[in-house]
Amino acid sequence: MRISVENETVRAKLEEVRRIYPWYGKLMDTSESGEPNIPLLTAERLSDYYDRADGASNPEWNVYRTSGTSGGRRKAIYYDAIDETHYVMQKVALFGKLLAGVDGIERVLSDMGTGHAEATAKPIFEQLGYECESIPFGLPAAAHLVRIGQYQPDVLYTMPSLLDGLFRAAPVSFTWGLKKIILVGEPAPPEWRKRVAERIGIAAEDIVDTFGSIEIGTIAYYDTARGRYVLMEGLLAEGVQPQEIGLPDITLPEGEQVLALTSLHRRRFPALRYVTYDVVRDLRTEENENGETFTTFAAIVKRIGPELKHGEKISVYDVENAVFKHIGQAEVRVQVNGNRLQVQIATVDEVDAETAAAVRAELQGAIPEIGAMIRGGMLEEMQVQFVSTEPGAGRDGKLTADQRLPVTTQASVPMKRKKLYLSEDTDRGNGKRIDRSGSQ
Repeated sequence: MRISVENETVRAKLEEVRRIYPWYGKLMDTSESGEPNIPLLTAERLSDYYDRADGASNPEWNVYRTSGTSGGRRKAIYYDAIDETHYVMQKVALFGKLLAGVDGIERVLSDMGTGHAEATAKPIFEQLGYECESIPFGLPAAAHLVRIGQYQPDVLYTMPSLLDGLFRAAPVSFTWGLKKIILVGEPAPPEWRKRVAERIGIAAEDIVDTFGSIEIGTIAYYDTARGRYVLMEGLLAEGVQPQEIGLPDITLPEGEQVLALTSLHRRRFPALRYVTYDVVRDLRTEENENGETFTTFAAIVKRIGPELKHGEKISVYDVENAVFKHIGQAEVRVQVNGNRLQVQIATVDEVDAETAAAVRAELQGAIPEIGAMIRGGMLEEMQVQFVSTEPGAGRDGKLTADQRLPVTTQASVPMKRKKLYLSEDTDRGNGKRIDRSGSQ
């Protein structure tokens, strides 16, 4: 359902955004009736927000840094005191509900990498009356396991990719002692959650998936009773088609749409029709027994657009910058498969072992936090493949079908640097100043 300025709440949000962000006005036009058309806030249209860095000089705001932009800078996203308080209190309420009825919870361990979720974990769980510790992301996986054994947490708050790293490092006989796992970050499909539950020794419904972004905050959580994701209060959701957000070559199956969100609470980010680039299935409005409406969706199918998750967010710009420091001409293709980043580089240049090693090192260092977690064994190494595009490698020097990594689409970008719109192919679901790098 499209939001409209005829709705008083939406109109008030529009006026707030126009007041706080004067540059936003140039994005708008008017309809035939004279009412303002509210634009979809795509990555391209957000460039002014990142370029201006409105909160850079305000020592009272928290800044969280995520992946790069086309200008080569890491994004800075700001939270003032009002934003931060709302974010914490919303998670306190959500986690309190998710942990209600579970007996004997005393200790929570946050193994969250970096970013907003990590920075706020301790105060959130302490407000719920639990002890909470956080493990530094740069420690090797074995040290994370030692801390789990020493601290003996009842709840583990982590990301799927980091939990995979713990499993790779842990002996089969390792005693986890957990009663509940709360996830945020990459996809956590039902079959994956089932396997995790079997290894940990808990029920599959005791692994709770939550969904959020650093731009918006907490977006939704998986309701095991409904078998669907439930949108958080204070968010308005729309489903849009790729053609509406500048991706004309992508076609989605019936029932799948790109999620766009409006936050009625977020201030220091222009959260009005913000395009998340997450593709959701069966987005709909429901009504509870009290006649109150709420929004749900069946699954997060994949992610399209110029950014993906590999422990932390990394953009196509980060990948391209790393590759083109060492290779003159190339076609770069990127995807995530099973929470592992895969990069395929098709080039006419000769790539010797030294150059290949330099590219791999550059990629892993593009986001320092990702590099640290790879070195520590918490994330799998990026899979980097070099393919020659000399005649003979494929017809007309192009990759043959069996040489290509499966991807959603490739953007039409002239010259030698072709950007790839990234996808996450696994279903998720039914299917004081602080400056912290990382993501939600």
